[in-house]
Amino acid sequence: MLHLDAKSTPDLRSSTWYKSATRWTQLTLVEDDPIRFDPEYWIDIFKRTHSNATCLSAGGYIAYYPSKVPYHYVSKHLGDTDPFGQLVDGARQLGMHVMARVDPHAIHQDAADAHPEWVMVDKDGAPMRHWAFSDVWVTCAYSDYNFKFMPDVLREITANYDIDAIFANRWQGHGICYCEACKSNFKAASGHDLPRSSDSEDPSWRAWNDWRRDVLTRLVVEWDAVMKAIKPHTSFIPNMGGVSLMDFDQEIIKTYCPFLCVDDQGRRGTEPVWMSGRNGKRMRATFPDRPAVLITSIGPEEVYRWKDSVTLGPEIEAWTNSGTVHGMLPWFTKFNGVVPDQRWVQPIIDSFHLQEKLEPLVLSTQPDAEIAILDPTTSLRHHDMWSRKEAESHELGFYHALVEARLPFEMVSDAQMTPERLDQFKVLVLCNSTCLSDEQVDMLKGFVARGGSLVAAFETGTRQADNSPRATPALADLLGYRVTSPARGPVKNTYVSLNGEHPINQGYDGAERIIGGTHLMGVEALNGAEQPFLYVPDFPDLPMEEVYPREEPRGAAVIARQHEGGGRTVYIPWNIGATFWQVLAGDHGRLIANSVHWALGKRVDVEVEAKGVIDIALRKSEDRLVVLVNNLTNPMMMKGPIREVFPIGPITLSIAIPQGRSVDQVRLGSTGESMRHQSAGGRVTVTLAELATLDAIQIDWS
Repeated sequence: MLHLDAKSTPDLRSSTWYKSATRWTQLTLVEDDPIRFDPEYWIDIFKRTHSNATCLSAGGYIAYYPSKVPYHYVSKHLGDTDPFGQLVDGARQLGMHVMARVDPHAIHQDAADAHPEWVMVDKDGAPMRHWAFSDVWVTCAYSDYNFKFMPDVLREITANYDIDAIFANRWQGHGICYCEACKSNFKAASGHDLPRSSDSEDPSWRAWNDWRRDVLTRLVVEWDAVMKAIKPHTSFIPNMGGVSLMDFDQEIIKTYCPFLCVDDQGRRGTEPVWMSGRNGKRMRATFPDRPAVLITSIGPEEVYRWKDSVTLGPEIEAWTNSGTVHGMLPWFTKFNGVVPDQRWVQPIIDSFHLQEKLEPLVLSTQPDAEIAILDPTTSLRHHDMWSRKEAESHELGFYHALVEARLPFEMVSDAQMTPERLDQFKVLVLCNSTCLSDEQVDMLKGFVARGGSLVAAFETGTRQADNSPRATPALADLLGYRVTSPARGPVKNTYVSLNGEHPINQGYDGAERIIGGTHLMGVEALNGAEQPFLYVPDFPDLPMEEVYPREEPRGAAVIARQHEGGGRTVYIPWNIGATFWQVLAGDHGRLIANSVHWALGKRVDVEVEAKGVIDIALRKSEDRLVVLVNNLTNPMMMKGPIREVFPIGPITLSIAIPQGRSVDQVRLGSTGESMRHQSAGGRVTVTLAELATLDAIQIDWS
């Protein structure tokens, strides 16, 4: 068991402490916990789960220690106890790392009376009571509450307790605040009045996003400095997700955040279970060398917020596994120290013990793939949290299609593109990268000139980085088209027709056409470009007697080009990703997979033959390849929660042997036992007889 020991672990209480914080337990206390919960129970949970790090409620909205900071509300049940301190001491005695949790998003009446300037104000000028608990007030994240009051809280916790970091929840604010300070500060910084809506075409909205990013970035820097002035090894760790990365200057994150916490605690609605793995890829897309932790709740994550509940064990394990298979570290969170429902405990123990077994393989290798999706942060920054969901649907559709096709892939942030980063891949997928800067466009063109391949769709490159429209799409000449009509939609009853023999339109035996998209751009292919699919001109969807095509197919619906440098490009001028995400038509999944296979121009390095849905991740070192195989096969894969595990097998993998190497040994990651394998034709074949949830195949090269 990998368990920390204060005497033998060199990075305990050092600036690199986070490197050995790999399995986290979080306990979020409620106000009456000081008189109801059993701290020793939780210290035993640390032991049973083999956790080596913990995050514990300390202060902010409620202090769980005897705070002396004025207006820092202390639990009315605290008495002469110190539950935070007791848990810290218990964890440290086990050699664990400790992070204190604060939540600054609300204040009680006495603080609001003394400091009304700390309270958030809505667009009508009214101070905002909390939406879920009207006895308290929502704070303005850009006010002196965060910049003067909270630093005193951080100083007190850092000075008085043996901690490595402070973690903040709900610290970024809740949209636009219209208090007098925000009005004047924003006006002085931007020259604009505060926006009244989140319209991405509104200059004041774009300016507010930039101003907010600057303010929150400064907050990270100042809170971190407050802590380091007392204990140099400590850090402020902001809670964030893939979306939150857009809220900050990324150079500041590199400097001040040694690791990243993704607060995406579980599935909502019809989200697929691979969504937690996507979080890992998105974090790595922006910060490829930064550890990232996935926070998983033991309860369901729905809009109705049953926060003091327990979901089923297989769902907890599936969400955790899908994150860790793509490099995230496991962290579970329990709200309320009292445990009336024990059903989560054993699944967490089982999951953490599996992660512990696979951990040496994961931590000693780096992610590897031939294919990457471009994360369009330049485009998504112009959306608010609601419109962003629709904007991301293009990428989600491509993501799901590649999972179904069992193609290992990574993600690359367009904000962190470099020629060196792009050259790690053979195919880059631009699902709908609407906004691209001239510099980004030049890098993409250079990538193709050096032999890389692109698969692009819909309105990619139609706007500048600032969201202003381009007269001509930036990559049109490279992708081999010119625009004949702008995007239109939504439209119904559209089709695209197979055109001749081409690898991209294979696998549709018996079909002359397949369904099309719901938003279409009219394009014409340039000379030398192939057109595997053509648009079928519109025809009515009612009356039913009128549902038939009037004209022959015309106008390119897919354009394929081969380039002098050896690269290939595919352009799909309609919203195939978003349509596949909404409709999940198998023909669209095949078209995406065919396009990527053709763009790759070779046999994929790792082929998987099996029944079921399998998510594959590759990791490598100089002498080793690790293939992580995650079983997603379940009737609840896209509508949770998962109720039971459906084992699959056999799973046969054919893996390319690197040039100049041979196979030394093949082992099963969870047990270390040797696996039978065969080598022929430059590839090694190995079969996993049965897979319940997650395992790894370790191949060592001689």
